Amino acid sequence: MKTHTLMQLYRKVGIICFLAFIYTTSFSQSIDSKNLMRHLVFLSSDELKGRKTSSEGNLKAIEYIQNEFQTYGLKTHYKDYLQRFSFRSFGKVYEDAANVIGFIPGRESDKIIVISAHFDHLGLGQPNSDGDSIYNGADDNASGTAALLAIAEYFSKNPAQHSLMFAAFDSEELGLRGSKAFLEDFPFELDQIALNVNMDMVGRNDSDEIYASGTYQNPQLKGPLEIASEGSVPELLFGHDQPGMGRDDWTNSSDHGSFVKKGISHIYFGVEDHEDYHTQDDEFDGINPKFFVGSANLILKCILELDKFLVED
Repeated sequence: MKTHTLMQLYRKVGIICFLAFIYTTSFSQSIDSKNLMRHLVFLSSDELKGRKTSSEGNLKAIEYIQNEFQTYGLKTHYKDYLQRFSFRSFGKVYEDAANVIGFIPGRESDKIIVISAHFDHLGLGQPNSDGDSIYNGADDNASGTAALLAIAEYFSKNPAQHSLMFAAFDSEELGLRGSKAFLEDFPFELDQIALNVNMDMVGRNDSDEIYASGTYQNPQLKGPLEIASEGSVPELLFGHDQPGMGRDDWTNSSDHGSFVKKGISHIYFGVEDHEDYHTQDDEFDGINPKFFVGSANLILKCILELDKFLVED
């Protein structure tokens, strides 16, 4: 059974961030790698016990994201950044689920790019062979949530041309409930959303590959993504978005699926499933720091290029 105190993990992150700093010095526009890893350590820690909706650990994740948004000075259209909602799933009523929503006004456009990631996971289960009962969900989806926070911090200092809404969704694992609730209670007309950029599992891949899914439905967005990703490490691939692919079609595999159903353009960043997907072994130790920092910076570059393209378009 893998057990680490938060202090031990933060010491480890200090070494990782030094290496990540060396790696990212070539980026003129980059996220804060130290904060990126700090977010991941906390969100995937045993203290949060798998972040299942309405659990104590889930509420701790919500409070953490709230505090980060407040620190960055993000605005919001909801009290205390929280968009509360309720739903029934598998015979249980969840009355206190909550998305955490921050907002940065754009410099030139009233249109909105929604940048999203879900922070909930599976909670506790039967102990595995190592005696570990916690589904920490380091890649799924503490990685996407950590990237969301780091990207929000970047744009809080460097506003985009479009308005940006940062949506940390709850209850994705229970049927995309958070993103559905978000669009049902959106504070503007839905046609103001120019694009959804969703991140779900962006922390590890043995082949240094990450996918941008959604260009089959939105071919006009492939050019800007190719420009942003030229020569990048990890390599940006396209696909997993064509009808008839079965489980390999990711069009409705995460919260971007709720936007697809509303006719809203999307790009989904994620890796192919690995052996620890939805197991208790999806832990911080399994994350590849170089890959994770690289993928977060790549996604940031893609958002910057898409922001420019959508204004010009």
